Formats: sequence, C-alpha cells, structure tokens
Amino acid sequence: MKMESQIDKISKFQHLELLANQVVEGFISGMHKSPFHGFSAEFSEHKVYNTGESTKHMDWKLYAKTDRLYTKRYEEETNLRCHIIIDNSSSMHYPKLSNEQLFYENKIGFSVLASAVLMNILKKQRDAVGLSVFSDRYEYYAPEKGSERHHRMLLNVLENLLENQKPKKTTDTVTYLHQIAEKMHRRSMILLFTDMFQSDEMSTSDEKLFAALQHLKHNKHKVVLFHVMDYKTELNFDFDSAPRRFVDLESGEEIAVFADNVKESYEKKMQEYFTKVAMTCAQNKIKYVPVSVGDNFEKILTTYLIEKQNFG
Repeated sequence: MKMESQIDKISKFQHLELLANQVVEGFISGMHKSPFHGFSAEFSEHKVYNTGESTKHMDWKLYAKTDRLYTKRYEEETNLRCHIIIDNSSSMHYPKLSNEQLFYENKIGFSVLASAVLMNILKKQRDAVGLSVFSDRYEYYAPEKGSERHHRMLLNVLENLLENQKPKKTTDTVTYLHQIAEKMHRRSMILLFTDMFQSDEMSTSDEKLFAALQHLKHNKHKVVLFHVMDYKTELNFDFDSAPRRFVDLESGEEIAVFADNVKESYEKKMQEYFTKVAMTCAQNKIKYVPVSVGDNFEKILTTYLIEKQNFG
C-alpha cells in the first residue's frame, strides 16, 4: 500500500491556511472565557483612536454602536515585524508518522502548523512576517512583509517543509543563527522553532550555541525560543523493555540497547540539558518555551500575545 504523503494529509483539511485559521478562531473564542479576554481586541480590524491622531480614517458607524473612537486599519500599516525561524534538520522529522497520524504529530509538522497559526494572527493584525529555514545549509530566507502575496508564498514554503526529500540533513544551528542575525536590521520579534540538537560533525560548545542565540537579540530584537520535542520518547524515554535499535536521523549511526537499562541516566542527562537551556535563556532575556508535539497550540499563541504586549 502506498504511503500517504504529508502534503496529502494537509489536503484533508483543504489547506494549511484553513487549518491554521480554525486553530486561531477556536483560540480567540476561548479567550472570551479566559484571563486573556483583553487580548481579543488585538484581532479586530480597528485600533483605538489616540488623542491627536488624524480623524481621516475614523469609523463613525462603530462609534455610533460602541460610543468609543476607533480608526480603521489598512494594509500598509505595520505594528510589528516578526521573523519566524524553523530548524529543518532530519531530527526535526521525528517521530516517523504512520498513515493514521496527523502531519503535525512530529516536530517539523508541529512547527509548520504553529508557524502558520502565528502567521494567521500576524495577518489579522496587519503585521509583517519573514521566514528563515536552516539545516545543514541556509535553505530559505524571506524578509518581513505584510502583503497577501507574501503570506501565500510563505505558506507554500511551510507546506513543502513537510516532505523530507534529503535524508541525513545535519544541524548547523550556530552558523545559520549568526547569518540570520546579520540580516535582521530593523527591530523585530524573532520566533525560533528547534529541537536544539546539534549533529556530531557540527558539534560545538554550548557557549557558542548560546552566543548565536544572543546574537539574535542585537538591535533590541525580542527572541522567543520554542524548544520542540516529543516528550514521550525524547524526554521521558517511554519505551517498553524489549531490545531496540536506535538510529540517529542525522548521522545514520545505530545503537542497540534495552531501554530499561539506560532510561534513568538518559532522563537525567536530558533534564540537565533542558535546565541549562532554560537558565541560559533567562540570563540572556530570551523567552524559553518548551513544547511537545502532543500539545495544543494555546501555549504558543498565549506566549506570542504576551510577548507582543511587552515588546513596546
């Protein structure tokens, strides 16, 4: 039986954009019942009128209904510049999905849909969005723009990331984060999706990796690191007691072990690494958000809205 491609799975939802819109609309309706109710105003096609501004674009009909002054927003208005960065190395295409699974149940699929969801919000808010994709090379770059054509181009790029055409794509996070940072000239919010794994050929000290993250903050950018993992197997090492063969997706290296024999030491090492990443991000004023492919997208959306409020 022919394996169904991830693009085919998206088509079941008609389009990545429609699925992202469903997630956003569900989140917005949920905000009315949550402590984040106040953020719902962010999604209107209007902005509150501030004394001294031009009244040229005042919405008088809305004023008659609400007794509050709002001005209409237009395409050329940009309140925020946002750049999304996605790690597209082979380790991000874990776990391998069965025919029954949804495309966003592995790390790259989760990151793609999360990015599409964030782009949907940015579009609603008339904000500009750019995109960078890296692995063992700088695969894609688009500067921040807010046009409909640009938005659709980025959605097409995101969909294509779901097909891992080239096996054993290693990760050179340090090199390409520095290159991306050099391209960021205007103050922006930078959202990074990565599993923070470095391949052996590209191995470097943690200090160099964190220096690259710090470089993203130059020019007063705000950086949010979404640390994407499959908690069940990558953090908690939840396997049965049968002997298993583990394969490194980036190097092809294999090792046969009994999961029970290494579970305790593995989980300890992973927890230590997570803690170090979180502490280093805190010291450098980088927002660190660990997320699992099993999560819904509320954590990502809420983080984005809070960080935007604090961007200033």
